[in-house]
Parts: sequence; C-alpha cells; structure tokens
Amino acid sequence: MTTADIQPIPLHLVDTDMAAAAAAFGDAFGRTGFAVVSDHGIDQALIDRALTATKAFFALPEAIKAAYVVAGGGGQRGLTPFGIEVAKGAERSDLKEFWHVGRDLPAGHAFAGIMPANLWPAEIADFEPAVRALYAALDAAGGRMLRAIAVHLGLDPDFFASPVRDGNSILRLLHYPPVAAGAAAIRAGAHEDINVITLLLGAEEAGLQLLDRGGQWRDIAAPPGSLVCNIGDMLERLTGGRLPSTTHRVVNPAPERAGIARYSTPFFLHFRPDYLIETMAGGPKAWPPITADEFLRQRLREIGLL
Repeated sequence: MTTADIQPIPLHLVDTDMAAAAAAFGDAFGRTGFAVVSDHGIDQALIDRALTATKAFFALPEAIKAAYVVAGGGGQRGLTPFGIEVAKGAERSDLKEFWHVGRDLPAGHAFAGIMPANLWPAEIADFEPAVRALYAALDAAGGRMLRAIAVHLGLDPDFFASPVRDGNSILRLLHYPPVAAGAAAIRAGAHEDINVITLLLGAEEAGLQLLDRGGQWRDIAAPPGSLVCNIGDMLERLTGGRLPSTTHRVVNPAPERAGIARYSTPFFLHFRPDYLIETMAGGPKAWPPITADEFLRQRLREIGLL
C-alpha cells in the first residue's frame, strides 16, 4: 500500500460539505493512520521558494550554520545540528539536521517566556519571507483540517479553535545529507510525533514509511501538490486513543540514491502551552491530565533535545 492506493481528500470539503470531510478524514485515520490532502490552497510557488531557501541555508559552511544553534533552547528555534536528535528508545541518533521556526508573538505576550523569538539567517535573503509565509499557510490549513476532525469526534467544528490559538506550532526544515555506505543508523528512527497533527509536504526523495494497523511498514510518497497528515501523541492522548498517533520513520535510500540529500518540511501543529490535555470519555485508553507545555518538555527530554 502506498499513497497512490488512497483517495486524496480535498480540503475544500471542510467549507462545502463538512459531513463528507469529517467522514473522509475519520475513515482515513481509522484505516491507515494518515490522510492524503489535496486542494489545500498552498501556492506551489511559495513551497518552491521555501525549499530553495532551505537548500541554500544547509549549503552554507558549517562554521556559519553553527552560529544559529541556540544553546539550551531545546532545538525549538534555529538550527539543531546533525547527530543530535534520537528517536525515543533508539541507540543511535538520526542522520539529519534541521531548522525550527515557531509562531511570532507580539511584544509582552504571556507565552513569550515559553515560545522564544525566531532566528533568521542573514545570509539567505528570501529565507525569512518565504518560510514565514509557508508557516502561516500550513497553520491555516491545519486549522481547517481540525474542524473536520472535531466533527468526526462528535464535537463542535470550532472545538479546537481556542486550544490551538497561539499554539506552540513548529515548522521544521529538514536536511538529510547523503548517506555513507554501511551506515548503522537511519535518517529518522521509528517514532510518533509529539504534537496534535502533522502536515507534511511531499519530499523529492523517497524514504518515508508509516507503520500500518497490521504492523507492516509501508512506503509513503505524497502525490505532487498534496499534503500527508498524521495524528500526533497530543491528539491521541486527548481522544483516549480514538485517534491513534502514527508511527513512522525515514529509511536510508537505495544505493544508487545514497549520494543525494533529502529535504522535508513537516509542520507540527501544537496546542497553546497552557492547554490542559484531559482524556475525553469513550476512548480505549486514559491518561492523567497534563498541560501541553509539560508534555512537550517531557518528550523533548526523551529524544535528546532537552
């Protein structure tokens, strides 16, 4: 099974036929743990600009890139260098480096101590405008998707509007360098995402795999112009397991592609830091209440970022 076997869900259904949108997302998440989303409204020219800026940054000399590492910042802004992040329970670090962009907050905002200001590499002129615009576009698309998820759960369409307002969402610009022959680690070990939902634009290089409900690893490649969306741990916890978090990984390339870098741009949509995640009744599991910020920090420690 690949994404080619799955019917994409047009995001405009959220505006034109909410019942159909809710049913489609609920069915996709229930059967496969993820959904393919078409007609999301994000301009391909903007996606291309952000990718070009991303490639330009990671091509900079290591000494220049190192200036954008925030000591003690948990990798929440700027650069996280190669070999730092490790999948929970894994013995070796992932073969990747990445840049994080978060939400811009006005001066004096209550969350300013939790969500620091963004860094922008001065060396790449279009990096800030392109990446900031892509963040806003993905944030808006995620909010629309959550409306359909809320209806699928039997909730008001606006249930998630307050929990994600000023949410600690992150756009991750990922660079997987060429893989050395015989590498013991893989580009990204098996893991579940920490957040509410993840929106992933298609990568030029293969490697993404999701663990299906039958325990089999399946290759996933988003069709051109689409998004892949998966459930994260926060939403699994909130729904009591009715929407399970999706286990996924990025495996190393075939030998003939080992010398080619891979770039990827997941958007991790988060609740606001003070939102209390309390398990809803009716799910197969139960967890004690925890704020979104406490849960995030707990998980960041587990993957070596705090």
